[in-house]
Amino acid sequence: MHVHILGICGTFMAGIAALARALGHDVTGSDGAAYPPMSTQLEQLGVTLCAGYEPEHLTPAPDLVVVGNALSRGNPAVEAMLRRGMPYTSGPQWLFEQVLGSRRVIAVAGTHGKTTTASILAWILDDAGQQPGFLIGGVPQNFNVSARLGEGECFVVEADEYDTAFFDKRSKFVHYRPHIAVLTNLEFDHADIFASIAEIKNQFHHLIRSIADNGCIIVNGEDNNLAATLAMGSWTPIEYFGIDNAPDTWSATLSSTDGRHFTVRSPDGESAAVSWEQIGRHNVTNALAAVAAASHAGVSFTQSCQSLATFRPVQRRLQCVYRGNDIRVYDDFAHHPTAIRETLTAIRAAVGQARVLAVFEPRSNTMRIGTHREQLRDAFESADQTWIYRPANLDWDLNALADGHRVQIEPSVDTIIAQIVAVVRPADHIVIMSNGDFLGLQRRLIKRLQADLGSVELGGADAIKVSH
Repeated sequence: MHVHILGICGTFMAGIAALARALGHDVTGSDGAAYPPMSTQLEQLGVTLCAGYEPEHLTPAPDLVVVGNALSRGNPAVEAMLRRGMPYTSGPQWLFEQVLGSRRVIAVAGTHGKTTTASILAWILDDAGQQPGFLIGGVPQNFNVSARLGEGECFVVEADEYDTAFFDKRSKFVHYRPHIAVLTNLEFDHADIFASIAEIKNQFHHLIRSIADNGCIIVNGEDNNLAATLAMGSWTPIEYFGIDNAPDTWSATLSSTDGRHFTVRSPDGESAAVSWEQIGRHNVTNALAAVAAASHAGVSFTQSCQSLATFRPVQRRLQCVYRGNDIRVYDDFAHHPTAIRETLTAIRAAVGQARVLAVFEPRSNTMRIGTHREQLRDAFESADQTWIYRPANLDWDLNALADGHRVQIEPSVDTIIAQIVAVVRPADHIVIMSNGDFLGLQRRLIKRLQADLGSVELGGADAIKVSH
């Protein structure tokens, strides 16, 4: 079957492409923007990419068009598809019908931490010999792919609350019908499709309603919004996780402030000391959630905790992409004030008194309309100096966030790069945060640093092990 995917370079749709290829389909796709790591993954799979959304991309006619949620009416490819009466579906619906319906599904949902938690869980299951399938909105370095069919019973899916498609405005995750659901946290986000936190809670409750009474819901016990959502009704056993939680829950105690060393305790009283590459309190809670979910998939507590030691960070999650002259550059996907704060707090705890330089692109739809402008003000407190890029199409005035030399607002990526190069010095840590390509800022900055300092390192994680 020839499957053409509209919006193929999105993290979710690129995973759909990988699964379709694994099922033996001929896969092509269209997108307006292609950049790593998804473009690289698609090229390695032999998927034909078409630039833009020209109607000609649908000639000859594919057997099925899978439509990404970034596409809307008025898009030339969408209009051509409808005009010609082509068969079409959404990514989540295709995933359930072609893959999930025959598997034991473990869905990881929440505003933050979905990608890392799902990646940890997939690694624990794989390390235990279960050969799980997975679809994750990022590229776990333990696998170097964002999706695979797997040969085992379990399938781990990152369960996004964003809407499904222009013809299906339900959250993606209502399609998945999981046996086990992990709820990491719940905050207001996606202001382009949700008018309030109440609307997001309702969507999460739709997910909760779909889980059988012989399944399990694993919930962050520190999150009041999740508690309120569960209070709307639940018909499934619930287990809680959290830092320093009650004895009858999944709990962890930090042994180091940077989160590299901690002790995990199960509800049954088992305990294990863990040391791993990840940093940050938030990643300890991600690990807890994954260990809890793995226990319901048949992995022993001891095995799960041992697997954490060999878990490698996900690409674009505080990933070290350059090291030269004792300067480190990190690529991070943070685009919500909470994620920005957690990322910078984590690296501050890891590097001590070394300087942290933050660079941020307000690229998400929620950021562009200014929903989180007040929370953003305090998100950069752990950085010594911050540059915020001001795109031309922003709906609010970023200048209100300027704080002298410490926080600078700049409308030019070239200016930001020049200013960083002018002030950077040995032992600095530069954290670049964006949920997109940031106009190539990362690559261009590295090229400048490499020309001046040499010694480039791509994809490494060892830089965050250095304390000063």
